[in-house]
This record gives sequence, C-alpha cells and structure tokens, in this order.
Amino acid sequence: MRARAVLAAALAAASAANQFAGGRSASAQEPGRLDERAHQDREIVYFLRDPDTHAFDLYHDYTETKEGMDRYLNVVRPGSTASNPSARILDTGEALKPEILKGEAITAAKLDLGEPVRPESEVVLIRFPAVARGASVRLRISETYTDPARYKVENGELVWDRSFGRPRNAVVLPAGWMLTASSIPATVSETDDGRIRLDFVNPRPDEIAVLIKAKRRAR
Repeated sequence: MRARAVLAAALAAASAANQFAGGRSASAQEPGRLDERAHQDREIVYFLRDPDTHAFDLYHDYTETKEGMDRYLNVVRPGSTASNPSARILDTGEALKPEILKGEAITAAKLDLGEPVRPESEVVLIRFPAVARGASVRLRISETYTDPARYKVENGELVWDRSFGRPRNAVVLPAGWMLTASSIPATVSETDDGRIRLDFVNPRPDEIAVLIKAKRRAR
C-alpha cells in the first residue's frame, strides 16, 4: 500500500508540474522549445580541404514534414561564403536547383531569415514541391564554404573553430593530417581512404563550440 501511495503522489506531482495558471501545459505554453528538437533529424558532414584554401565541402540531410512547406533556407554565417550548392530529393532522386541570394534579393523574395536582412546577408534557397498532408520530403543538400576566420593554418597547425547547432555533426580532416586536439569529445575513426573523421553529438538545445587542431603526418 505504501508503494502505491508513493507512486500515486509522484504521478500527481508530475501532473501538477505540467500545468500552470489557466490550466495550460508547459508544452502548450512554449511549443517552440520542444517541437524542433523533438522532431529534428538534421545531420551534417564537413569534408575539409587543405587549410591553406580555408575551404570545406559539406552535405546535410533534412526531413521536412510541415504541410505546405515548399522551401529550405540555409543562412550563411557572417564571414563565410557559399558556392556550388546542389540539392536532391532522396525519396525520388529528383535534382533541385538551389539559388544563392544576397541582401536586397532576399528582401525582394520575401524570405524570412529569422533575423534582420543586411546588405551582406547571404542565404541558399532550395525550392521543392509542397509537402502534402501526412507526407514528408527527405532532402540532401551539398555546398562548398570558404571561411578564412574559422578555418586556417596557425603556426603550422590546422585550426577549425566553428560552432555546431545540430544534433549530429561530423568533420573529416584533409588527407595527410592527424588529429592533435579537440575541445569537445568526439568519436574518432578513419575513413576508407585513410582520412581522420570526428563525429560529435550535441544533445543540447544550443550550440557547442568545437575547436579542432591537427598536424601534417610525417612522410
């Protein structure tokens, strides 16, 4: 009987914790804090080019489930530039035609970036057939980025200093480089072609600041 009483009290406390004045639940009060992370399955893989180029290729997969959604926006970070974007619907193999828009072109297209549009603002826009009710669209998006401030060589060392906001992130070092330091724990492996790969998991609702250093392997 005592165990049942304790269980009943615990259930009552849990129920009370999910309510506030007016009878609305905490999840109803702040759906934005839960919906995106609860259903989000985005993952991204970076393939670093030689650090002297400050460039890296990447691809990220994304499943869109919102009825009527017909576009994907990838806002380019300040200090970076995007090039060679491509996209494909993985469900059908259909190739899509991305656009890179800047400044006034973003405003003219009436795109909501979630932040003020400035002259230097840049976004990769990918349009696709609107999602039907109860359906989804699985996208794979590829791009090349150049970011001299966050990917470079310092004192002979490769330095990658960028933040990750997605749940799953991977960085593949250039051929001929070995890992010497990582500010965030990662699963380290070797690809089939001998490159070092780091896989990061971000369980947080915010970003993790990842600093990676590497040196050239002895020849």
